[in-house]
Amino acid sequence: MKDKRILYVSSEVIPYLPETEISSMSFEAPRMVNNNEGQIRIFMPRYGNINERRHQLHEVIRLSGMNLVINDLDMPLIIKVASIPKERMQVYFIDNEDYFKRKATYADEEGHLFPDNDERAIFFAKGVIETVKKLNWSPDVIHVHGWLASFLPLYLKTYYDNEPLFESSKIVTSVYNQGFDGTLDMKLIDKVRFDGIEESKIAHLGEPNYFNIMKTAIDHSDAVIEGSDELPADLVEYLKNLEKPVLNFHNKDEFSEAYLDFYRSKVLVD
Repeated sequence: MKDKRILYVSSEVIPYLPETEISSMSFEAPRMVNNNEGQIRIFMPRYGNINERRHQLHEVIRLSGMNLVINDLDMPLIIKVASIPKERMQVYFIDNEDYFKRKATYADEEGHLFPDNDERAIFFAKGVIETVKKLNWSPDVIHVHGWLASFLPLYLKTYYDNEPLFESSKIVTSVYNQGFDGTLDMKLIDKVRFDGIEESKIAHLGEPNYFNIMKTAIDHSDAVIEGSDELPADLVEYLKNLEKPVLNFHNKDEFSEAYLDFYRSKVLVD
């Protein structure tokens, strides 16, 4: 992977959140690329339950200060950064007071999903893309982990499809057995329509449950990785009929060679 640029976009990364399949692989995969002479960037949301003092987050003034339009509202984008101890890896945090200040990730104390999770996901996708543009860093591969990050493939292939920085970027989405019950806001599809995205690209989002959000991400990716040993039957069936590369599940003790080979031989090809 010498000198290849891999952008990791995740809803969770250790050590900033508790260990899950998503947060663990969102740390292990970039570390593996880093150790194989690749260049990496990692992005995640700056949830309010991340201890900024302990993890030494600080705002990057030159990257902050932009407003992103979400459903006709101007939402300020704040970028923070931290270094993972003992690793040569920086993590960029997408922040906004309204969306990410609350002291939880996806749901309140009673387990109810936050009603604006759909807007938080759109804001995160746009925030990552706009920040990478400011960094002027053109990734060879963009690897997406977790449902809150899963609007990035859609937006990159539609709303930002004329952006030259990403012209040659290939998108990989990892699919996990870590979703949510019920649906996001049923008006989600209208909020995506507001950005001028064609109806045919967002057909699944009429019922924005976990399966349909992931199907939309898969449709706009160049390749897919099974991030969990067991996936929901609906997604397993969807992946079976996919005419794009799919890498079967590998656990974190044995994934390195499989991921490297997948990037090289299936993703980084014309």
